[in-house]
Amino acid sequence: MPIKIKREAAGQGIIDQVKALSGIDVNACLQCKKCTNGCPVSGFTSSSPSEIIKKLQLGAGEELLDSEIIWVCSSCATCFSRCPMEINMAEVMDALRARGAAKPQGNMPLMNKLLLGTIKTFGRTYDLGAMVLYKAGTASYAKDLDKLPMILKKGKIALLPPHGADKKMVKRIFNNLEKTRKKST
Repeated sequence: MPIKIKREAAGQGIIDQVKALSGIDVNACLQCKKCTNGCPVSGFTSSSPSEIIKKLQLGAGEELLDSEIIWVCSSCATCFSRCPMEINMAEVMDALRARGAAKPQGNMPLMNKLLLGTIKTFGRTYDLGAMVLYKAGTASYAKDLDKLPMILKKGKIALLPPHGADKKMVKRIFNNLEKTRKKST
């Protein structure tokens, strides 16, 4: 499927900002799509990690900040572990979120809140749990439901919540963050 972009003068500026914020040179990407093939959330969005990189390479500007995948990305780093060029796509997504934080789109802040909630509860992201809560919170129960069996069959998302993480340590991190936020306000 062809990738459509609106070439903007701001495109190079966003590439430079992404590199400054993340230290990642997106021009090193070979477009092998291993990042997309392993991404647990790309099946639920209209774009993919490899498309974001390609759009950056081709000079897309502000339209990148409207892409829902940058707000849904759980920063699980599966893409980074699969990338032959060692491009940390989670860092690129973080940089794009930082760049576009002033204008989050639609329900993406809800998804971020839910993913953080699963981390706080389980010590790691529980993508399926967050997605179920997201669907309930946005009343879009049936949308994309047909993709779920294939995603589960291929092992893209775990059916059960993760275990083995140091939940007490994660809870301390969240508590310290909350204390820091209260002090700064």
